[in-house]
Amino acid sequence: MNADPVGEVVDAADVIDVWTIPTDQPPAVVRRLRGLLDLDERDRADRAHDPVRGERFTVVRGAVRLLVADRLGTGAADLVWQRGPHGKPAPVRPSAAGRIHVNWSASGALAVLAIADGRRVGADVEEIHPPGVGARIARRHFPAPDAALVLEAPTPADSADRFTRLWCRREACVKVHGGRLAQGLGLPLTGPSPLRLADAGPLGPGPLWLSDVTVPGPFRAAVAADLDHPFTVRHRSWIAPRLP
Repeated sequence: MNADPVGEVVDAADVIDVWTIPTDQPPAVVRRLRGLLDLDERDRADRAHDPVRGERFTVVRGAVRLLVADRLGTGAADLVWQRGPHGKPAPVRPSAAGRIHVNWSASGALAVLAIADGRRVGADVEEIHPPGVGARIARRHFPAPDAALVLEAPTPADSADRFTRLWCRREACVKVHGGRLAQGLGLPLTGPSPLRLADAGPLGPGPLWLSDVTVPGPFRAAVAADLDHPFTVRHRSWIAPRLP
């Protein structure tokens, strides 16, 4: 399995929209977004371990519905999701199947949503892991070059930053195929962004293209997509809708 660094992405026709979504919102916004969710989503929000997590879940799902529905030209509450074997969601109604591919991720106070046309996509965002945690995982599970990048960092903070970036890359690749995280731990993902992964190993057929995504605050993010041509990331910021 080889990851080949490449130069600047120049194919502006192939664009993946990546939205950043602040998940801490006023109560009135949370209530409005809750009204867009289906029964399963509301139940999951209600079963969260604490109210803040439940409210953040509501904001993510509500914002995702608004953004995907706008792309499809339909009502946010009308979207119906279908889940793959390992939980990857895809919009299937109304008339959504195959028109776009979406994936999202949330960590604490931030979420990201990736929307792509004509190719499967995976996205991940993570708050920077505490120093030491990533080093233990990298030493045990990452391939040698990736582990060395984390373990040989000049400071604990640099080590945590490097680990979090590599972790986001792994999650994004796994989500392209809707696989399990264990299938992505051994992928060689060091190198400058954007990155071409010639062989996705146990996840499925390659290649994959991967790009780090700049997000605000103490977070790191990445997006990946299938097919053997690069993409351009179009950065977007979601702002909660005005209330009447």
